[in-house]
Amino acid sequence: MNPQIVIFGANGFLGRYLARYYQRQGREVVCVARHRDGWSGDGMFLEWDGRTIGPWALALEGAEQVINLAGRSVNCRYDEKNRREIFDSRTDSTRVIGEAIAACKVPPKLWVNSSTATLYRHAEDRPQDEWTGEPGEGFSVEVARAWEEAFFAAPVPGATRKVALRTGIVLAYEDGSAFEVLRHLTRRGLGGRMGHGRQRVSWIHMDDFIAAIEFIAADPWRDGVYNLTAPEHPTNRELMKAFREQQGAPFGLPATRWMLEIGARAMKTETELILKSRWADPRRLREEGFRWRWPKLETALADLEGRHGLEGFFYQPDRRSAGVRVWTPGKKAAAGGR
Repeated sequence: MNPQIVIFGANGFLGRYLARYYQRQGREVVCVARHRDGWSGDGMFLEWDGRTIGPWALALEGAEQVINLAGRSVNCRYDEKNRREIFDSRTDSTRVIGEAIAACKVPPKLWVNSSTATLYRHAEDRPQDEWTGEPGEGFSVEVARAWEEAFFAAPVPGATRKVALRTGIVLAYEDGSAFEVLRHLTRRGLGGRMGHGRQRVSWIHMDDFIAAIEFIAADPWRDGVYNLTAPEHPTNRELMKAFREQQGAPFGLPATRWMLEIGARAMKTETELILKSRWADPRRLREEGFRWRWPKLETALADLEGRHGLEGFFYQPDRRSAGVRVWTPGKKAAAGGR
């Protein structure tokens, strides 16, 4: 049997990409989610409620990796009901996974739990790394701290290594993702700075997000907290300029705070997702020798422009020794080169 990867929240944005990646690597993949909507179709699918032990727990026996990405989307209005669902969906799922691992006869070798770079304080003066970073205040920080506390407090066997991922904005050309929304606004002349534009943006290309998880998993001594971001941290003003240049937009109207408040209400989201400065420095990845494929924002955006959706992201041309490149369905075949 191939090493088993168990992904919780596998029908979400990150889960779909990880499931497809591991499936293409020839790994045995088990996808766990509350429902099949959004599932990529890769691996075996198991349902759970995110709160109680069920048949899914059997998949954890002897697993190579358990990756927990479960949690209600934060892209919503923070009313009392949504706040409770955001909070509980993260802490309850983490707690019950810990209980299931503790009951395993052969526990998983690695438990990776999602967290967020939003945990750090609103920073415009200096980067926040894993060793010296300071937690901030507010609802999002409370959620992040409770999430990590539930994770590290879970009494699992010593054979199971724990890693929490404080991830920045993951960029992939997926409908509804940050990349697609900012691209859409830019193409309509709305790609100017947001607020004062000085807020820092911690981001990472999907290729590097996946590669960083593999990098961490490869060394049995890597545990604790990792910031998963690119080494470059543009301001919002610089981010939107890069999008305008990529899309060939001659101008981009800026949006003041009050304009963003109106837009956020109309889109049923929160301005915090845009206005908070996130400057999470990936110090551990850098010092331990991780090499980013896409360290620069401009080249990352250019690459993603041609990789729309899950199929486009993982699309690879076949090569033949005769010098003829044959494209898989969805692209025109070209003989004798591109």
